[in-house]
Amino acid sequence: MKILVPVKRVVDYNVKIRVKADGSGVDLNNVKMSMNPFDEIAVEEALKLKEAGKAEEVIVVSIGPDKAQETLRTGLAMGADRAILVQAEGTVEPLDVAKILKGVVEAENPELVILGKQAIDDDSNQTGQMLAALLGWGQGTFAFKVEMADGTVDVTREVDGGLQTVKLNLPTIITTDLRLNQPRYASLPNIMKAKKKPLDVKTPGDFGVEVKNRLTVLETTEPAPRKAGIKVGSVAELVDKLKNEAGAI
Repeated sequence: MKILVPVKRVVDYNVKIRVKADGSGVDLNNVKMSMNPFDEIAVEEALKLKEAGKAEEVIVVSIGPDKAQETLRTGLAMGADRAILVQAEGTVEPLDVAKILKGVVEAENPELVILGKQAIDDDSNQTGQMLAALLGWGQGTFAFKVEMADGTVDVTREVDGGLQTVKLNLPTIITTDLRLNQPRYASLPNIMKAKKKPLDVKTPGDFGVEVKNRLTVLETTEPAPRKAGIKVGSVAELVDKLKNEAGAI
């Protein structure tokens, strides 16, 4: 079985985000970038399935600028077998990402596509669902646990009422949640080897996709600063402030 894992290059989750002076977006100059954390979990799950003998090949694919090679090489250093870069400048919205991935799926013929449920930069949470719709495949979203069987996969997912398990026929789409696994660290020798591995470079046009901007960002603002806390001298004073100042009770 072949597994395809889409990965995205995003601002590192440890970095404090800065908004551009004109409010047009996030300032990416001299900012550390890394693989989207949800996609790291997807790569880890694919590698675990390969190590368990459930898959023969893991392919990582990224859609973005030339610098996205760094993200793909991280996936290779973790243990992926091949990497595909679909070069696209600027913002590629979820629908176009799904259309491009559909083309990659049709070219590579994987039986399983595992991707993060969302990217931490836009939080759209749309690509996996759109890809499943375009391909006509089943989908197991927000995966908490994945168990492969002969021709099927059981996906346990977190829902408001607890946990729900769905059985999906292959081929299928899985999107990963945070508690599915703990991604491994890439070792230094593997990082050095990954730098020498060739990448398969494509463009959206190779898959018959014209990237379109359907959305316009009107304004980007930083969160309001958090107000400083205060100390109260008694429970009675606390209740008074909650009732008369905060309106909480």
